[in-house]
Amino acid sequence: MTRRLLTALFAALFFAAAPAARASIFAGEALDKVADYVALFVIFVVPVILIALFWLVHILPEKIAEQRHHPQKDAIKTLCMLSLVFGGLLWPIAWIMAYTKPVLYKMAYGKDKHDDYYRELAEQDATDAALLGEDVTRLRRELDALAARGAIPAELQEMRERLLVLEQRVVVPVTGTGSATGTGAGAGAGAG
Repeated sequence: MTRRLLTALFAALFFAAAPAARASIFAGEALDKVADYVALFVIFVVPVILIALFWLVHILPEKIAEQRHHPQKDAIKTLCMLSLVFGGLLWPIAWIMAYTKPVLYKMAYGKDKHDDYYRELAEQDATDAALLGEDVTRLRRELDALAARGAIPAELQEMRERLLVLEQRVVVPVTGTGSATGTGAGAGAGAG
């Protein structure tokens, strides 16, 4: 029993000698100001951040559809917007559409990519054709320079003639303007 009494006495002395506990490092007027600023932050800034995060997560199916060149990316975008009105019920459908391969769409329309994909591809092909035209012109000029120095082998002469025909079929850039023009009906068709 004395042991319990000593333990209780020791605990009472320990808690009596301990400093008063504080919930904050601030006191008085400073505590009120900090509390006011925290409240304003929570009322005005936190909702804006949460709405922005919600929006970024909500349009993920749309972004995925754009990256995958999904042919129904406009429908997926509309589903994401309508999902806001219907409380998120359509959002899983947008996810499913974004990750599903459009097999029926391909059967109906013969393609499984959005029209933007083919426009980007055509622009890239035009750039590649312009670069090819520059290379063909440069090679033909080098062969012309070799031919001007003297007789060249028959293989190089044949290649020079083929490059001349090919140069008329590919896009040849106009110097100084940066634009490309083609000569002949097969402009932009490439080497094949």
